[in-house]
Amino acid sequence: MSALPPPPPATTSDASSSRASTHRLIAERLIDGRSTAAAPAVSPTGDHVAFVVASTSLDDNTTRTRVWLDDAPLTAGDHDGSPTWSPDGRFLAFTSRRGERKGEATLHVIPIDHAGEVRTVCTLPEGIGDLAWSPDGRWLAFISRTRDARYDAQDESWQPPRKVERFQGRLDGEGWVFDRPSHVYVVAADGTAPPRNLTPGDFSHGGVAWQRDSEGIITVSSRHDGWDTQWTSDLYAIGLDTSVRCLTAHDGVYGFPAVSHSGHHVAFVGHGDARTLPQNSKVGILPIDADGATADEIMWISSHLDRTFASIFGSPAPVWEEGDTKLLAVAEDRGDAHLYRLTADGSTAPEVVTSGALSVTGVSAGGGVRATTRTTIDRPDELWVGDQQRSSVSADWSADLSGWEKFQAPTADGTNEIDAWIMRPVDFDPGVSYPVLLNVHGGPFTQYGEYFFDEAHAQAAAGFVVILGNPRGGSGRDTEWGQALLGPDHPTRQGAGWGSVDVDDVLSIIDAALDRYEFCDRDRVGMLGGSYGGYMATLLAAYHPGRFRAFCSERAANNLTSMEWSSDIATYFHGEHGASHLEDPERYHAMSPVNAAQHINSPMLIIHSEDDWRCPIGQAEELWVALKLRGVDVDFYRFPAEGHELSRSGSPLHRVQRFEIILDWFADKLA
Repeated sequence: MSALPPPPPATTSDASSSRASTHRLIAERLIDGRSTAAAPAVSPTGDHVAFVVASTSLDDNTTRTRVWLDDAPLTAGDHDGSPTWSPDGRFLAFTSRRGERKGEATLHVIPIDHAGEVRTVCTLPEGIGDLAWSPDGRWLAFISRTRDARYDAQDESWQPPRKVERFQGRLDGEGWVFDRPSHVYVVAADGTAPPRNLTPGDFSHGGVAWQRDSEGIITVSSRHDGWDTQWTSDLYAIGLDTSVRCLTAHDGVYGFPAVSHSGHHVAFVGHGDARTLPQNSKVGILPIDADGATADEIMWISSHLDRTFASIFGSPAPVWEEGDTKLLAVAEDRGDAHLYRLTADGSTAPEVVTSGALSVTGVSAGGGVRATTRTTIDRPDELWVGDQQRSSVSADWSADLSGWEKFQAPTADGTNEIDAWIMRPVDFDPGVSYPVLLNVHGGPFTQYGEYFFDEAHAQAAAGFVVILGNPRGGSGRDTEWGQALLGPDHPTRQGAGWGSVDVDDVLSIIDAALDRYEFCDRDRVGMLGGSYGGYMATLLAAYHPGRFRAFCSERAANNLTSMEWSSDIATYFHGEHGASHLEDPERYHAMSPVNAAQHINSPMLIIHSEDDWRCPIGQAEELWVALKLRGVDVDFYRFPAEGHELSRSGSPLHRVQRFEIILDWFADKLA
């Protein structure tokens, strides 16, 4: 794979055309052919490691996933995943989409230690996830959506109307979900009988952990009255006889269950206060025979480390090491995401297992062998076994990518320091003055850090200095830091609210970078962000226009009031702001940057997906109409058939086009 091309000079119209061509090459280089490793699964004996390799193709505008075994592909489908070992290690189950009808999900078993054919266990109309093999080897359990009969209609024009009775009825990237809930299914591992639904009804479930007697499953659900406004989730024991028993007390957010080897306890990730969001999630342990245990009765074994164990990479469930005395779990820490070993009685502080500037994205253990997937700023995820890298699926593709430098910026009040990073342009010359792009992440409870971030590489390849950091309100720090943006009148813990110390911190980051690095051109600084970062872009454009020459507000939350009735997480925000939009309409109005659009005069780029249900397209339309009516220099791009995750998991073609738009636009505005 060729290196990222250096940016051409931007002095003539011919150069402008050349620059656009170069930006397309940069975008294609960063998307096409990228391969990443995921979902490690160590065999029970520790002799093999299965994992998934995802590879992106611009020619087909798709991302293919295949299961690998040790160092070579094992399957040849286009959508294979979720490798899961039989208890004796002789077979590997995996999911795919090999059905005759478009969209059908299939479940397969392949022999590993002897010759044999791939066996199709079952076919379902919706996707299959959270696959788990029963300890006695007889059953495979998984999660799949159960469709209402309305979906059997010829097309939507033949479907009856939906009667919507609860919140959380739809989900970004999934569509309507209240009439296709996620259920727990079991199927005979030999495929001799059709799958059986253990949790029929209106409630959705997620996560599957077998009890050791193979007579039941621990899963996660919200099944109590008021679940759709309280944002709680509980651990449930579901028997093969479809019996249901709740293990927790509807007072927290509990997920990612993992049953101990003895079968006496279940470990999980969560927290015991659903009234206050965000929270640093902890690792907890509960006896399997618990019945409605409250947060106070749970043993929180990670409490010695005030960091979140629900990482931005999907919070892999805790992994029990043999002997039931130790567990492995991943926690964020100031831009890193490391693997920690915890004691099952919580008597000692978590012990960090991995080290360096990296993020652990997946973990598995078996037969005394530990496998992880890890990523760094200059390398997508690769498989590691112990402390040795075992895969090199991205080696050629990422060979010429550059690293970055971490620095700290003081908070405006001088009470703490903010973690930040700078990436220099490709073919950097210390004697040249470069335009600067400041990035602000979404969330706000998430973090930038030591993981592969194609945004930074694209911007640096296009000739920009890239600055980003983790202001207060983000994750990877202590609880006080993460909850700094709670509402000032929050009933359980008071913060400064959105648009307060977070703004101070963002300005501190850019000021520190401009003061410290002389090659940054103070007169050519742009700012961009998505989701909550888009909120910050609109807010900064309204209230701090002199600090930046141009802004990109992407998939933004611009009107926090209308978000409360249009977002797929409507009613969530009272847990963060301390009141609903009905209880405190003035606060929601004051925090919404679209209400300050009359103050925006800087050039603004708006990017939004038309199927975004997290921050619906109306959030962009409100801002665009306001700026267009005022004659502001504004460009608005709408991406069809994409959701909130366009930049991360949208179609390869759209991701390339998005990069082109951003790079071309800032190159013009910061010229």
